[in-house]
Amino acid sequence: MTRLLHIDSSARPGRAGEHPHGSQSRRLTHAFVQRWRQARPDDPVVYRDLGVVPPAPVRHEWIPAAFTPPGQRTPEQGAVLAESDAAVRELQAAEILVLGLPMYNFGMPSPLKAWVDGIVRIGLSFDFDRSRPDPYVPLLADRPRRAVLLTARGGHGFDTGGPLAAMNHADTAVRDVLGFIGITDVHTIAIEHEEAGGEALAASVTQALRAVDALAETWLAAR
Repeated sequence: MTRLLHIDSSARPGRAGEHPHGSQSRRLTHAFVQRWRQARPDDPVVYRDLGVVPPAPVRHEWIPAAFTPPGQRTPEQGAVLAESDAAVRELQAAEILVLGLPMYNFGMPSPLKAWVDGIVRIGLSFDFDRSRPDPYVPLLADRPRRAVLLTARGGHGFDTGGPLAAMNHADTAVRDVLGFIGITDVHTIAIEHEEAGGEALAASVTQALRAVDALAETWLAAR
Protein backbone atom coordinates (compact mmCIF):
# COMPACT_ATOMS: atom_id res chain seq x y z
CA MET A 1 0.00 0.00 0.00
CA THR A 2 0.97 3.62 -0.56
CA ARG A 3 0.42 5.97 2.37
CA LEU A 4 -0.66 9.53 1.64
CA LEU A 5 -0.35 12.51 3.95
CA HIS A 6 -2.90 15.13 2.87
CA ILE A 7 -2.40 18.59 4.34
CA ASP A 8 -4.47 21.73 3.75
CA SER A 9 -3.36 25.10 5.07
CA SER A 10 -5.80 27.61 3.55
CA ALA A 11 -7.71 29.88 5.93
CA ARG A 12 -10.76 29.30 3.74
CA PRO A 13 -12.58 26.20 4.98
CA GLY A 14 -14.50 25.38 1.80
CA ARG A 15 -13.39 24.33 -1.68
CA ALA A 16 -13.63 26.59 -4.70
CA GLY A 17 -16.17 25.34 -7.19
CA GLU A 18 -18.31 23.88 -4.39
CA HIS A 19 -18.52 26.52 -1.64
CA PRO A 20 -18.85 30.32 -1.70
CA HIS A 21 -15.43 31.95 -1.27
CA GLY A 22 -13.88 28.48 -1.24
CA SER A 23 -10.19 27.69 -1.44
CA GLN A 24 -8.51 26.89 -4.75
CA SER A 25 -5.67 25.01 -3.05
CA ARG A 26 -8.22 22.81 -1.23
CA ARG A 27 -9.88 22.20 -4.57
CA LEU A 28 -6.60 20.85 -5.97
CA THR A 29 -5.66 18.68 -3.00
CA HIS A 30 -9.15 17.20 -2.94
CA ALA A 31 -8.95 16.43 -6.65
CA PHE A 32 -5.62 14.63 -6.27
CA VAL A 33 -6.68 12.57 -3.27
CA GLN A 34 -10.05 11.66 -4.82
CA ARG A 35 -8.35 10.52 -8.02
CA TRP A 36 -5.97 8.39 -5.98
CA ARG A 37 -8.75 6.87 -3.90
CA GLN A 38 -10.71 5.97 -7.02
CA ALA A 39 -7.80 3.87 -8.23
CA ARG A 40 -6.54 2.61 -4.85
CA PRO A 41 -9.35 2.78 -2.28
CA ASP A 42 -7.44 0.74 0.30
CA ASP A 43 -4.43 3.07 0.47
CA PRO A 44 -4.42 4.91 3.81
CA VAL A 45 -4.75 8.69 3.80
CA VAL A 46 -3.92 10.79 6.87
CA TYR A 47 -5.51 14.24 6.76
CA ARG A 48 -4.41 17.38 8.59
CA ASP A 49 -6.27 20.67 8.22
CA LEU A 50 -3.79 23.26 9.43
CA GLY A 51 -6.04 26.10 8.39
CA VAL A 52 -8.79 24.97 10.76
CA VAL A 53 -6.58 23.47 13.51
CA PRO A 54 -3.26 25.34 13.34
CA PRO A 55 -0.21 23.89 15.07
CA ALA A 56 1.27 25.83 17.96
CA PRO A 57 4.20 28.02 16.89
CA VAL A 58 7.67 27.37 18.28
CA ARG A 59 7.98 28.93 21.72
CA HIS A 60 10.88 29.33 24.12
CA GLU A 61 10.25 26.06 25.99
CA TRP A 62 10.10 24.11 22.71
CA ILE A 63 13.75 24.84 21.83
CA PRO A 64 15.53 23.26 24.83
CA ALA A 65 13.07 20.36 24.71
CA ALA A 66 13.89 19.62 21.06
CA PHE A 67 17.63 19.67 21.73
CA THR A 68 17.44 17.52 24.86
CA PRO A 69 18.13 13.80 24.15
CA PRO A 70 14.84 11.86 24.27
CA GLY A 71 15.86 9.79 27.28
CA GLN A 72 16.66 12.89 29.29
CA ARG A 73 13.51 14.92 28.66
CA THR A 74 11.17 15.78 31.46
CA PRO A 75 7.47 14.93 31.16
CA GLU A 76 6.83 18.62 30.59
CA GLN A 77 9.28 18.70 27.69
CA GLY A 78 7.65 15.61 26.20
CA ALA A 79 4.29 17.36 26.33
CA VAL A 80 5.72 20.44 24.63
CA LEU A 81 7.02 18.29 21.75
CA ALA A 82 3.98 15.99 21.43
CA GLU A 83 2.41 17.84 18.50
CA SER A 84 5.72 18.09 16.66
CA ASP A 85 6.49 14.41 17.31
CA ALA A 86 3.13 13.41 15.82
CA ALA A 87 3.71 15.56 12.73
CA VAL A 88 7.14 14.01 12.14
CA ARG A 89 5.75 10.48 12.54
CA GLU A 90 3.03 11.18 9.97
CA LEU A 91 5.57 12.47 7.48
CA GLN A 92 7.96 9.58 8.12
CA ALA A 93 5.16 7.08 7.48
CA ALA A 94 3.99 8.64 4.20
CA GLU A 95 5.19 7.85 0.70
CA ILE A 96 3.31 10.79 -0.83
CA LEU A 97 2.77 14.24 0.62
CA VAL A 98 -0.18 16.15 -0.87
CA LEU A 99 0.22 19.69 0.36
CA GLY A 100 -2.23 22.54 -0.15
CA LEU A 101 -0.18 25.72 -0.23
CA PRO A 102 -1.88 29.05 -0.92
CA MET A 103 0.45 32.01 -1.31
CA TYR A 104 -0.14 34.70 1.31
CA ASN A 105 1.81 37.90 0.73
CA PHE A 106 4.48 36.03 -1.25
CA GLY A 107 4.97 33.36 1.43
CA MET A 108 3.30 30.38 3.05
CA PRO A 109 0.41 30.69 5.53
CA SER A 110 1.49 30.99 9.17
CA PRO A 111 -0.07 27.63 10.21
CA LEU A 112 1.98 25.90 7.52
CA LYS A 113 5.13 27.66 8.73
CA ALA A 114 4.38 26.35 12.22
CA TRP A 115 4.04 22.83 10.76
CA VAL A 116 7.34 23.22 8.88
CA ASP A 117 9.07 24.35 12.08
CA GLY A 118 7.66 21.28 13.81
CA ILE A 119 8.85 18.71 11.27
CA VAL A 120 12.42 19.98 10.89
CA ARG A 121 13.77 18.13 13.93
CA ILE A 122 17.35 17.13 14.61
CA GLY A 123 17.60 13.40 15.15
CA LEU A 124 14.21 12.79 13.53
CA SER A 125 14.10 14.39 10.09
CA PHE A 126 17.73 15.53 9.81
CA ASP A 127 20.98 15.04 11.64
CA PHE A 128 24.23 16.95 12.07
CA ASP A 129 27.57 15.19 11.56
CA ARG A 130 30.62 17.39 12.09
CA SER A 131 32.90 14.84 10.41
CA ARG A 132 31.26 15.37 7.00
CA PRO A 133 32.08 18.19 4.55
CA ASP A 134 28.36 18.82 4.46
CA PRO A 135 27.36 18.16 8.08
CA TYR A 136 23.59 18.11 7.48
CA VAL A 137 22.20 14.60 6.95
CA PRO A 138 18.63 14.27 5.57
CA LEU A 139 17.00 11.40 7.45
CA LEU A 140 13.91 11.17 5.24
CA ALA A 141 16.06 10.08 2.31
CA ASP A 142 15.93 6.54 3.74
CA ARG A 143 13.30 5.48 1.17
CA PRO A 144 11.51 7.03 -1.83
CA ARG A 145 9.05 9.77 -0.97
CA ARG A 146 7.26 12.22 -3.24
CA ALA A 147 5.49 15.50 -2.67
CA VAL A 148 3.12 17.62 -4.71
CA LEU A 149 2.66 21.26 -3.74
CA LEU A 150 -0.79 22.43 -4.84
CA THR A 151 -0.79 26.17 -4.67
CA ALA A 152 -3.04 29.10 -5.44
CA ARG A 153 -1.89 32.66 -6.07
CA GLY A 154 -3.78 35.89 -6.44
CA GLY A 155 -1.47 37.20 -9.15
CA HIS A 156 0.45 35.45 -11.90
CA GLY A 157 4.01 35.03 -13.12
CA PHE A 158 5.39 33.39 -9.96
CA ASP A 159 6.54 30.14 -11.56
CA THR A 160 10.23 29.54 -12.28
CA GLY A 161 11.26 31.87 -15.09
CA GLY A 162 8.24 34.11 -14.57
CA PRO A 163 8.55 37.87 -14.08
CA LEU A 164 7.69 37.57 -10.36
CA ALA A 165 9.53 34.32 -9.63
CA ALA A 166 11.97 36.07 -7.27
CA MET A 167 9.03 37.06 -5.07
CA ASN A 168 7.79 33.49 -4.71
CA HIS A 169 8.75 32.61 -1.14
CA ALA A 170 5.95 30.07 -0.74
CA ASP A 171 6.44 26.85 -2.72
CA THR A 172 10.15 27.61 -3.18
CA ALA A 173 10.65 27.71 0.60
CA VAL A 174 8.66 24.53 1.16
CA ARG A 175 10.59 22.77 -1.60
CA ASP A 176 13.88 23.77 0.06
CA VAL A 177 12.72 22.52 3.45
CA LEU A 178 11.59 19.18 2.05
CA GLY A 179 14.88 18.78 0.21
CA PHE A 180 16.79 19.54 3.39
CA ILE A 181 15.13 16.63 5.21
CA GLY A 182 15.39 14.26 2.25
CA ILE A 183 12.28 14.65 0.06
CA THR A 184 13.62 15.82 -3.28
CA ASP A 185 10.99 14.50 -5.72
CA VAL A 186 8.73 17.55 -5.45
CA HIS A 187 6.21 18.80 -8.02
CA THR A 188 4.33 22.10 -8.01
CA ILE A 189 0.95 22.75 -9.64
CA ALA A 190 -0.49 26.23 -9.35
CA ILE A 191 -3.69 28.14 -9.94
CA GLU A 192 -3.04 31.81 -10.66
CA HIS A 193 -5.10 34.90 -11.60
CA GLU A 194 -7.42 34.67 -8.58
CA GLU A 195 -7.48 38.43 -8.23
CA ALA A 196 -8.21 38.98 -11.93
CA GLY A 197 -10.84 36.26 -12.12
CA GLY A 198 -12.76 35.77 -15.34
CA GLU A 199 -11.35 33.82 -18.25
CA ALA A 200 -7.75 33.97 -17.01
CA LEU A 201 -8.69 32.30 -13.71
CA ALA A 202 -10.97 29.77 -15.40
CA ALA A 203 -8.21 28.76 -17.81
CA SER A 204 -5.71 28.43 -14.97
CA VAL A 205 -8.10 26.26 -12.95
CA THR A 206 -8.72 23.98 -15.93
CA GLN A 207 -5.01 23.66 -16.63
CA ALA A 208 -4.19 22.94 -12.99
CA LEU A 209 -6.89 20.29 -12.61
CA ARG A 210 -5.64 18.55 -15.74
CA ALA A 211 -2.10 18.65 -14.38
CA VAL A 212 -3.28 17.18 -11.07
CA ASP A 213 -5.01 14.32 -12.88
CA ALA A 214 -1.98 13.68 -15.09
CA LEU A 215 0.41 13.62 -12.14
CA ALA A 216 -1.83 11.27 -10.18
CA GLU A 217 -2.03 8.96 -13.20
CA THR A 218 1.76 8.98 -13.58
CA TRP A 219 2.37 8.16 -9.92
CA LEU A 220 -0.35 5.52 -9.89
CA ALA A 221 1.21 3.83 -12.88
CA ALA A 222 4.55 3.72 -11.06
CA ARG A 223 3.11 1.87 -8.07
